[in-house]
This record gives sequence, C-alpha cells and structure tokens, in this order.
Amino acid sequence: MIETTTQGVLPSQTLETMIADEVIGADEPIISAQIQPASLDLRLGTKAYRVRASFLAGEGRSVADRLSDFVMHEVDLTAGAVLEKGCVYVVPLMERLALPSGIQAVANAKSSTGRLDLLTRTIIDGGVEFDRITHGYSGPLYAEICPRSFSVLVRPGMRLNQIRFRKGQSVLNDAALRDLHASTALVNGPATIADGLGFSVDLEPANGTLVGFRAKPHTGVIDLDLIGHYDRAEYWEEIRTSDGRIILDPGAFYILVSREAVTIPPSYAAEMAPYLAMVGEFRVHYAGFFDPGFGYAEAGGAGSRGVLEVRCHEAPFVLEHGQIVGRLVYEHMSERPALLYGAEMASNYQGQGLKLSKHFRA
Repeated sequence: MIETTTQGVLPSQTLETMIADEVIGADEPIISAQIQPASLDLRLGTKAYRVRASFLAGEGRSVADRLSDFVMHEVDLTAGAVLEKGCVYVVPLMERLALPSGIQAVANAKSSTGRLDLLTRTIIDGGVEFDRITHGYSGPLYAEICPRSFSVLVRPGMRLNQIRFRKGQSVLNDAALRDLHASTALVNGPATIADGLGFSVDLEPANGTLVGFRAKPHTGVIDLDLIGHYDRAEYWEEIRTSDGRIILDPGAFYILVSREAVTIPPSYAAEMAPYLAMVGEFRVHYAGFFDPGFGYAEAGGAGSRGVLEVRCHEAPFVLEHGQIVGRLVYEHMSERPALLYGAEMASNYQGQGLKLSKHFRA
C-alpha cells in the first residue's frame, strides 16, 4: 500500500507499489519502460473513435455515454491506423485508476508528442477539466488526440501522454524557489522568479542564425514507431534571424528554444506553465513535465535548455530575443526517485538545445 506521509509528487518506486496494489491497473501488464522518475507513461488501446468535436464528460456522466453523442466512426488500431491532421479522436487507454483519498493526478503530453504538434489530453468519467484527475477517482482513462500539423500512424501500446501523481500540495512559493536557486542553480544566469521560474526565448544563437523550425503545411504521414527516420527538410522550414526577432504567423506551429539552461534537482519535479496571455497571442507549450534530474550534472545534464512548442493565435506577433514566454513551477517530490532523468534510462532530450522530436534525423 502507499505508505508515504510526505506531501509531494510520487516517485518511480511509489508508482511500482501502486501498480502492484492495483491502484494503477491495466488491460495489459505495465512494463518497466513506462515508469519515469516522476510519472507513468500511458498506452493507447486497440480502438479510436473519430468524434465531431472535443468534449468533457461533465459531472455525473461517463466518457462512453458522451461518445454516443459525438462519435462519427470507429477506427481499429490493431494493425496500425492513421489519425488525420485536423481531426479529433478519443482513444481508450490501457491503464485505469483506483485512487485512494488524498492522491490526485495530472496528465500531460510526452515531449515527443508535443514537438509534433500532436494535441493530446486526458479525459475521465465525470471530468470537468482536461488532464486533471481528482483524488479518489476510480475508472478508465481516455486520450483525446488532435493532430494539428502532421497526420500520424499509431498502434496499440504507443505512449503519447503521461500521468503524474501527487499527495497534497507541494508547489514551491517564490521565497522557497529563491532559496533553492541559491543552493542549486536552477538556471545558468540570473533567475527571474515570479509565480515560478521565468524563462525566455533564444533568438540570438551563439553560432549561426538558425533559431527554430516552422511546420510545413502539406507533408506526409509520420509513423510514431520510426526513430531518427525522417528528413526534417520534408516536414519543417528553418527559421533564421540576424536581428534577434521573428514574426509569428497566426495558425503556424514553431519549435524554438529557451535562452536559459534549466536544472531540476533530484528531489524536485517541475511543470511548464504558459505565461500570462497579456504578453502575446501565442501558446508556448504542449508537453509540460520536467523530471527530476533533467539538466542535472550528476545525471549527465549540466543544464538542459527547454524546447518551446509555440502556436500563434489571432494576429501576427513579434517575438524578440530574451522575451519571457513561460515559467516553470517547481514541486517537492515525496522522496527522491530511484530513477533520474538521463542517468539510468534512455532519455532522448538530456543536455538538449534546439531539437526536433526523436523521429527526425539530426
């Protein structure tokens, strides 16, 4: 049983206990590769439902009930199937929960998912918010998937999103965050701390003029099982600048990088949160979890920059070098995880700079 009395994000070893106790259950046995330092990867099931629109179940209603209102057709994923750009799908996940009182969860897209502009959110029975699972929830999990830039080929067992569990509230306030930065540098420079650790965009690279990539509008399908396979020139336009500024086009999707190199110490986890909407008409992330050990020197990081997944909304917007575009919210772990990001696991983005998803050749 879960015996921790310390508040905070639950680490890998506690997740193993929750699996053994069937607090986290699954249609197929959960494999060790799903267990991350502070989260669990979730797997697609065997069916997808093409729906007319995104939806939440709402209080007192199940996702299955709402599907009957919106479903257009069913897609069998068993042999692989294409989820088409611009369409919305609901996929029952293999995992299910039986959370005890006091344990709640939050879900998010995995890094590679976000870098493909693959909007993936978790919905639950009775849910009134995306990606939020209240304490005591018992029931199935579903992924809502909307490919925004590229059509993708998916199969059962693929891991597009992840879930993080926490006991109580353990977010560091600004004073505690300043103390942590003083003892363990969280960024490689001055720290902007206000409702979290602010980070800015890098549009003045040390070498060259390449500052990012913009998704091309008409591309082929991406098979999510193929790693290091695709030529980025077929899917992405290079964004270059020599004056430290770019103009974001409405509806376009960009991969940029933070100016700061970030560190997440082993006893902490972090989540990227969007900056205040009043600073500009754009969204700055889809995948927001930063694991313990990310950018940490002893885990092979020595500072890793954050990749920014940016989509501009209503009007063209000028983005300038050093402009603060988001913030990292740090939380205590309930205990140091047995695994650290990058140290004992195949971490694709440790020590990263500007980098596309793992599906593209370097």
